Amino acid sequence: MDNRQALGSWLSGPRAAAEEAGVDFGYRGEQLGLPEAGPGSIARPGRRLGALAVDWGLCLLIAYGLLTDGYNQSTGNWALLIFFVMGAATVGTVGFTPGKRLFGLRVVAAATGRPNPARALLRTFLLCLAVPAMIWDRDGRGMHDRLARTVEVRI
Repeated sequence: MDNRQALGSWLSGPRAAAEEAGVDFGYRGEQLGLPEAGPGSIARPGRRLGALAVDWGLCLLIAYGLLTDGYNQSTGNWALLIFFVMGAATVGTVGFTPGKRLFGLRVVAAATGRPNPARALLRTFLLCLAVPAMIWDRDGRGMHDRLARTVEVRI
């Protein structure tokens, strides 16, 4: 093995090295019984981040326009509270926030495939903490989804 191959395998990570060795990881969502692509498949990170940006922007706009006098620290705090209420209420009832709907995503319980208010409340609380959402498993689910036993799928 020359130095370029060693450096390339280090940069691509352990998954790429394992796949080169013949390990089959399958596709995202296979362990959950979800399809590989199309409706019902695991939502990709780009769509999830886009939906999050739309939801956060909407919450900031509401906080800025209705609750605070200008943009300051309290605007962000109010926006976080609005984000929590909006996420818990909409994900728990219809399965999506305005941003998720715009990007064609829905949050469902992993076992039943339907929205669940208690799981949505836990998921939204953990999402507001931010750190659990930054830790992902091989299926692309954040720790907040794993702990709440939910999955974000394409509509």
